[in-house]
Amino acid sequence: MNRLDREVSPMRILKVVQSYFPFEEKGGTVFKVRALARALAGRGNSVSILTADLGLGRTRHGLELESHEWGWRANVDGIPVVYLSTAGHYRALTFNPNVIDFSQNALGRFEIVHFYGLYDLLGPAVSYFCRRRSLPYVVEPMGMFRPIDRGFRLKRLWHRALGRPFLRGAAEMVATSELEQQEFLDDGIPASKVVLRYNGIDPESFADPPSAGLFRAAWNIPADEPLIVFLSRLIPRKGADMLIRVFARVCAKGGRLVIAGPEGEAGYREYLERCAREAGCAERVVFTGAIYRDEKKALLRDADIFVLASRYENFANVVAEAIAYDVPVIVSNTCGIHSLVQGRAGIVISPEEGALAAALERFLADEAFYLQCRAGCREVVRELGWDRLSGQMEGFYRQALGTGDRGLEGF
Repeated sequence: MNRLDREVSPMRILKVVQSYFPFEEKGGTVFKVRALARALAGRGNSVSILTADLGLGRTRHGLELESHEWGWRANVDGIPVVYLSTAGHYRALTFNPNVIDFSQNALGRFEIVHFYGLYDLLGPAVSYFCRRRSLPYVVEPMGMFRPIDRGFRLKRLWHRALGRPFLRGAAEMVATSELEQQEFLDDGIPASKVVLRYNGIDPESFADPPSAGLFRAAWNIPADEPLIVFLSRLIPRKGADMLIRVFARVCAKGGRLVIAGPEGEAGYREYLERCAREAGCAERVVFTGAIYRDEKKALLRDADIFVLASRYENFANVVAEAIAYDVPVIVSNTCGIHSLVQGRAGIVISPEEGALAAALERFLADEAFYLQCRAGCREVVRELGWDRLSGQMEGFYRQALGTGDRGLEGF
């Protein structure tokens, strides 16, 4: 097989991720890996998923599950998924003994492996067998490269015990923003190993938008009031408390603020509700809790302005989702997506109250500028289509590969 033949032939790709569909409550990784897997399969590649069973035995979540020697097996979007039996867990980390048998018996069926996230046991375990087989793999840390929220001691221990060989053995490290790319380089990852690929927007998720007004009607929000939306996990670094204070000041005479998302730190929603009461705007701040699928679409469909003034976001997928609904955004310069927003789909600020207040005031007072940003959303969406990004990822895989085919397909 010559080089040209290899470059146009489909690949056998294994994706290893701690959490996968149907466990959507585990966050954006589930949606992202599923969308990229689907897009790569649509390009003719053979894609398989290895993940942990996070509770399929209690409810099958509508999946047609097949009992398997390693746990459960299912087809999701026509892609084979193995859910490894889980013997125990600590927070998001699971213990999956069958990963050893899987790695010894199934890795030979793949050409390349793509690992998502850090601080689990699946990645280091499978990567050990990849290195023994000289099977190339890529690692996408998903914003976890530098610990930022909690468990710093345990994460440092993970790096010392497991992370160093895991990362050192990677053929490529995938950054999803210029911000993360620079983190890799600053921490000594060779530039030759670092590749940049943004997170994408799944066009199927936005192809059939809900009718306007559904979310407003459900929450008794008048059609003529500006609707400002925060949608993310409720944890301190996301800046929801700052947004509440700024909203109370800038929108003192009208407007509604929606704070949506699961509580990521015990007691933090109660703290935010107290912030709203103390700011004098509690009656105009709506706390929805976690929302998914149709309710999430309805919220973004009715939103006028989306705000995420976080102190750090590797990329901020939810900002891209808001942009897909033509919603102008305000994001901090410490969100990885800010380079795509600036001058097109919204305003980039420093994560400070004064800067956030000025940006919100401009959107509410300058209609021409607001409409300009709304129109600019389409340009950003075109850059973030998974069809385009999966082709880029495919090129990175080929760049990481040696020669020769393994000739087996899937599980």
